[in-house]
Amino acid sequence: MTLDDPLIEEAYRVLAERPGFLIRRLHQIHVAMFMEECAEFNITPVQYSVLTALVDRPDLDQVTLGAQIGIDRTTTAGVLARLAERGLIQRRASPVDKRMKLAAITAEGRKLLRRMDKKAQRAHDRTIAPLLKEDRAVFLRYLLHLVDASNGYGRAPLHLP
Repeated sequence: MTLDDPLIEEAYRVLAERPGFLIRRLHQIHVAMFMEECAEFNITPVQYSVLTALVDRPDLDQVTLGAQIGIDRTTTAGVLARLAERGLIQRRASPVDKRMKLAAITAEGRKLLRRMDKKAQRAHDRTIAPLLKEDRAVFLRYLLHLVDASNGYGRAPLHLP
């Protein structure tokens, strides 16, 4: 089979009509752009989201933090461990429930976010840059609507504060 084969063309057409396929592909593209823009910081998009969530909400427990960015407990624990290793967050036992760990961003974590801010924003901008300027806000509004409407189906539903 070659790329000009009608069967291959039909397969691509079918995939191009599947929202899930296109959303997954756009996510892959965005992650690649984020990693390209932010390579010097050695931070993943999920780690960036965790640090961002902790800026205005210190001392969040793992479950609440995961819910605020839509990741499950196990993923949250791994991300927090890696960020703590780098000194970007600190963890401590809750004074109310010793089994519960609280996370807070450190001064070093805040400093890193400030250094990353423009480059991370450039990745976000690049992701939607092919859209007309007036369509970008509409696209984001539709994405938010889709996420909100079907949030309960996610393995880790998102609960924005």
